[in-house]
Amino acid sequence: MPGRIALFSTSSIHGSGYLEYCGEAVQRLFEGCRNLWFVPYARPSGISHEAYHEVAAKRFTELGLQLQPLHLESDPALVLKDADGIFIGGGNTFVLLSELYRHGLLHVIRQRVADDMRYMGSSAGSNMAGLSIGTTNDMPIVHPPSFEALGLVPFNLNPHHLDPDPASTHKGETRETRIREFHVFNHQPVIGLREGSWLEVADGQYRLEGDLHARVFRAGKDPIELPPQSFLNPLLT
Repeated sequence: MPGRIALFSTSSIHGSGYLEYCGEAVQRLFEGCRNLWFVPYARPSGISHEAYHEVAAKRFTELGLQLQPLHLESDPALVLKDADGIFIGGGNTFVLLSELYRHGLLHVIRQRVADDMRYMGSSAGSNMAGLSIGTTNDMPIVHPPSFEALGLVPFNLNPHHLDPDPASTHKGETRETRIREFHVFNHQPVIGLREGSWLEVADGQYRLEGDLHARVFRAGKDPIELPPQSFLNPLLT
């Protein structure tokens, strides 16, 4: 059974500040946690890590939570062995996965979540919770050792999922087309999370939160729309 997890399509929606739209969900996930760590690896290294942590830590402070910077630790795997919770932020999914491999953190995070460490992901951090990163929207600007991700949930995600615009003159492939191509070679379900939506996982139940439907893609089947506050479980059997 997976642990306590929240997977957000994005950290910010139009007209709203960083994690403003989902503050209550963040508080609910990390209630009672005292040892929380932020992973900025999806952004380029160096000063951007510092700036990224400052943004996230400021919002967590407003929510009554203290968020510590994992990138400053010389042995992040050791630090996470005592962590109550982890938040992996967004950026480039390929960069993030490469860094998690480089620091030897994939197995550590999997084991700690199984032991009840809380996990929060946004965008690339949400992609990382899936079985693979094969349905990310990001460009492969680096080459991770594998596309295999954390596998905290038995499906893939497509955060920032966009529907075709009937008025657009753009003739390129849609997100749905790309996911159908993915299912020619892969069989796991893919959850298209629209901006402002997220999944909450607890006690083996996968629940869609937010105000929007999610688009659920399964190999060999027509995609369906999952209403808000619905459970994914019946679609995963």
